[in-house]
Amino acid sequence: MEGVDTKRDIFKIDKKILKSRLIVGTGKYKNLIETAKAIKSSGADMVTVAVRRVNISDKKKPLLMDYVSPKKFIYLPNTAGCFNSSDALRTLRLAREIGGWKMVKLEILGDKKTLYPDMIETLQTTKVLVKEGFKVLVYCTDDPLHAKKLEDMGASAIMPLAAPIGSGLGIHNKLNISMIIKQSKVPVIIDAGIGTASDATIAMEMGCDGVLINSAIALAKKPVQMAEAFKNAVISGRKSFLSGRMKKNNFASASSPEKDLIS
Repeated sequence: MEGVDTKRDIFKIDKKILKSRLIVGTGKYKNLIETAKAIKSSGADMVTVAVRRVNISDKKKPLLMDYVSPKKFIYLPNTAGCFNSSDALRTLRLAREIGGWKMVKLEILGDKKTLYPDMIETLQTTKVLVKEGFKVLVYCTDDPLHAKKLEDMGASAIMPLAAPIGSGLGIHNKLNISMIIKQSKVPVIIDAGIGTASDATIAMEMGCDGVLINSAIALAKKPVQMAEAFKNAVISGRKSFLSGRMKKNNFASASSPEKDLIS
């Protein structure tokens, strides 16, 4: 990474350029006021929205848009809560009708206990969405083979889980994540399982293009403060990655010069 100009380090998904490599979810907060404050503190310019759970169309109830303006933030509709292809397709087509959103996050779950992605349904649905002109960011397992298939199908970003959704366990399979990063020509964004700011730093130091955080911020004792912590963690991790870490050694190496010592 020698000679990298961090000022020109651009984060682009499809043709959309993002200023922040941190993407923030809008669920699980105490209220919409806290949601808005945390998102602002995070510095994120893209937010995920669960179309089936968050009110974005019923004007008789509090609207997310009144607190987190689509004019200031990029909305990324997702299919949280979908367990099959038909529900996911219906949800994202509805999102396109409501807000004209074509960049979406696909998330099809296998069961309610693990919330792991159902990759058979995910692969089939990705193919359909891409054909329909959607720009699809795909929540997936950390299987490099599945990640490659998704990219070949036209996925705009690969989003492997670090650990089960909402677990806060951090990155459990660094080897597989590293393999996905090395083989991918589209952005790799860690999604699910991040528990604290240091987890995000590790993901960025590994070479991930970004991280998506929801539970770790929303369920913190001080969400707004934690959002800022994640902002700084992502920036720090990315700069560390671009700087190029020292090589690991099995033995000690003195930090002071050993030549021309005073005897």
